[in-house]
Amino acid sequence: MLITHSLRMTLHPMRRIPDWTSLDTAARQRLRESARENADVLNAVLNAFVQIEPPRAGSSGTLGGLPYAAKDMLRTPAHQPSGGLAIAGNLGIIGHSDLLERLDTAGADRIGFTNMTELAYEPSGFNASRGRVKNPWSLDHVPGGSSSGSAAAVASGAVAAALGSDTGGSLRIPAHCCGITAWKPTYGQVSTRGAMPLAPSLDTIGLLARGAADLLPLTTILADLPASSPVRRGVLLRDVLAQCTPAIAQACSDLADVLTGSGIAVERRDALPAIDAIDAHALTVMFAESARVHRARIDDPAVASVLRRRLAKGLEVTDDALATSIGARPRLIADFEDQVLAGADVVVLPVMTIGTPSAAECDPASNHFSPKTLYAMSRFTRFVNMLGFPAVALPAGFDKHGLPVAMQIIGRPGSDLALLDLVRHVQTMTDWHGRVPTAIAALAPQTEPTA
Repeated sequence: MLITHSLRMTLHPMRRIPDWTSLDTAARQRLRESARENADVLNAVLNAFVQIEPPRAGSSGTLGGLPYAAKDMLRTPAHQPSGGLAIAGNLGIIGHSDLLERLDTAGADRIGFTNMTELAYEPSGFNASRGRVKNPWSLDHVPGGSSSGSAAAVASGAVAAALGSDTGGSLRIPAHCCGITAWKPTYGQVSTRGAMPLAPSLDTIGLLARGAADLLPLTTILADLPASSPVRRGVLLRDVLAQCTPAIAQACSDLADVLTGSGIAVERRDALPAIDAIDAHALTVMFAESARVHRARIDDPAVASVLRRRLAKGLEVTDDALATSIGARPRLIADFEDQVLAGADVVVLPVMTIGTPSAAECDPASNHFSPKTLYAMSRFTRFVNMLGFPAVALPAGFDKHGLPVAMQIIGRPGSDLALLDLVRHVQTMTDWHGRVPTAIAALAPQTEPTA
């Protein structure tokens, strides 16, 4: 298959971090043995972990000791999560999560729990209570939120995969900023029991890994995913591309070329009116439900004032307005399928139309703080949660600052496996997801035998 020159670029001169599934037995053993040491070294730079777990005996099972991490919002009988707060208290969690037990039983090795934004309610990775997670590509730029520590841990090679949540883009945004792959499942497909809620009508639990090849074995452990037909037709959103920076628009067009070269018919259509209509309801639900779930935090001085104001704003949404937005979901789904998908299997668009912001732009205490930037980060991810559709975000290039760029491929409900298989195929022909992040290149785990 012929690939455009812009996609088949010369490989990054540094070492690559390969997919776990591509490693031989000896390489996997070396990474298993050094995983906690690697995580500890990288954590000193990135602040990705809140806790590194002691090793457990044995690595039997289909996953063969795959090192993974979990966002610090999942409760187990032995772990009370912080939810990104300095003092957690009641996080509204019901029961215990069995997702970690499933992964452990399948032979994965949980290295630790990862840092996150406070209450999973901020898209950049800023955290006033625990300090921000650093981006492995540039320590002066944000890693994306709210699954920021999970993304940084995967991108740096500290773990092969990590659990995170996605209520309005909290897996896909960090995937964009950190240059990795994210799976946001169909709403309701993966259990949220034992997880801290934010907006229950939008909340999903998903995964981050370097590539879809590493995601696929894990997804079937977390959920009983239905079989779905292969992707044959796609829609590229041209009016969204028109709002992108040049590098992001080019990356999206390049990805469309790869899809076309794979035998997928790609048509360009407009979708902004439909997205805006959906997004208005998404914001209503997110504001209203988060305020009701975490009402007690509004007057809690231990919580950052910006977050408390955000929660208080949600109480201005009436119960009737919330019910109206939730009730609009079936119509919004039908309209999107008729007007945008219209016979296609997937929609392709950027995760973000802007480049990864600097940390100063996302720090409320900075003179460079830009609330508009925070809004823009989740501008084209929130609507997917309102629809409840699955999405996979994948690296597709770099911007003018050398920071990663990601696209998202959105499918119909239940098409998770088809999306992941499509991305796995794309990643056999491109090398974006294997690059070693520049800011931690000297610390990235060694996967090749030493001399």
